[in-house]
Amino acid sequence: MASTESKTQKIVEDELRGIDWNDVDQYPLFEGCDETAAKLEQRLCFENTLLQNLAMTLQDFQFVIDSEIETTIYVDFLVDNKGEISVVQIDKNAVLEDQLPQFSGIITKGLKSMPNPAPALKRGVPVKTRFRLPLQIITK
Repeated sequence: MASTESKTQKIVEDELRGIDWNDVDQYPLFEGCDETAAKLEQRLCFENTLLQNLAMTLQDFQFVIDSEIETTIYVDFLVDNKGEISVVQIDKNAVLEDQLPQFSGIITKGLKSMPNPAPALKRGVPVKTRFRLPLQIITK
């Protein structure tokens, strides 16, 4: 006969196997995003708020360029379990690097100036999450 401890261990192991560790129960949320909304709506609210803040940051800078740029780059963000946002990686784009070498620094600086969201939750526990967002850069 199995002991109570081994039965409990089996229940815990079964429960852990059933958890989708690649998904969260609630996405990070900025103030103004509805925590009772469906997960897709939460994610869209988080991403749109982040992109709007970055767009406002970029509008504050006067860029001098030699030729028009129309490109999409991808930025990987990390929201840690305290809600702090950081840039993990920005796809290198030769034209953008050549024309706007300060671009990565501006994005990083813009993140530091925006309010932190509430972190993502998995089973009620704050967890870190990573996002990849496209940034469309068009100068005309």
